Amino acid sequence: MESIKQSYQQGKARSEAQQTTENMMDKASNAAQSAKEGMQEAGQQMQAKAQGVADAVKDATGMNN
Repeated sequence: MESIKQSYQQGKARSEAQQTTENMMDKASNAAQSAKEGMQEAGQQMQAKAQGVADAVKDATGMNN
């Protein structure tokens, strides 16, 4: 009977460890996704600013006509 109880406890501990690992992996994945989205947004903002500067230079030099 003790052997069955030990096996049960070991299985339960393994299951809990696996669940904890899965939760940590989910959190890491979510953090990576957030970082990716943040970088994409920053890149889009930089691109828009660069386009604005390019347009301003074209306007100043008369190349935008």
